[in-house]
Amino acid sequence: MTLAARPLVAILRGVTPDEVGAIGEALYRAGISWIEVPLNSPDPLDSITKLVARLGDKAVIGAGTVLTTDDVEAVAATGARLIVSPNMNADVIRLTKAKGMISLPGVFTATECFAALDAGADGLKFFPAELIGPTGLKALRAVLPPTTTAYAVGGVSAETIPTWLNAGAHGFGLGSSLYKPGDSLPDVTARAEAVVAAYDEAISGLASGGLASR
Repeated sequence: MTLAARPLVAILRGVTPDEVGAIGEALYRAGISWIEVPLNSPDPLDSITKLVARLGDKAVIGAGTVLTTDDVEAVAATGARLIVSPNMNADVIRLTKAKGMISLPGVFTATECFAALDAGADGLKFFPAELIGPTGLKALRAVLPPTTTAYAVGGVSAETIPTWLNAGAHGFGLGSSLYKPGDSLPDVTARAEAVVAAYDEAISGLASGGLASR
């Protein structure tokens, strides 16, 4: 399966450089090929650099909680390819694209959605998804360009993936449902495998008409 075919982004908030390599490898083996380290984690650039060295040739590695253009510059220097933000900052989006990186800004309203797309965002991170809800996402998708890629982030779990796909989500950012500081490697692996299985099953159901057409 190609990276684009399974758009699941692992959010490793709080991960440390000492553990990030093993966790990243476990996620990749489970089938999750997009991994971000939020910049409010301990030594995040060190963790990102280690992930790029270990998985950068076969996975999409990047940073989350990217708030400023200085952050973008710092992340770009690691060789990472993905910039994820909790907010919509047009300058951050434009610099991300100028650096040849993937831009997934956080949005909540129609105004933010269209501003992010105008600035060149590759996809939209609907955050916090648990507040927007599937009904809210479905309403926003009705007015967005049909080619817009929507990621639901915040409160998404293996159990809710089918509901979000039915509402028009294409991908997901998964944080505490995959990893929390102190979690064991077997626990992270088991959760990742469950998420991948739920996503693949839901996509199969969508293709066969088991979910409502988007």
